[in-house]
Amino acid sequence: MPKMKTNSGAKKRFALTGSGKIKRKHAFKSHILTKKTTKQKRNLTQTGLVAGCDEKNVKHMLCV
Repeated sequence: MPKMKTNSGAKKRFALTGSGKIKRKHAFKSHILTKKTTKQKRNLTQTGLVAGCDEKNVKHMLCV
């Protein structure tokens, strides 16, 4: 049986933490930033965690 291939898009977008959770970035921070408030842009800068219901699919894409 051949090796599992990691999804190329997923490996660029997600990272594993030490405890096994999956870090992600927030959307809506790439363009059209003039109409967004400073507070909104600041909060979108920080990383979040993948929701529990999506973790199984993301781990499958990352071959974890």
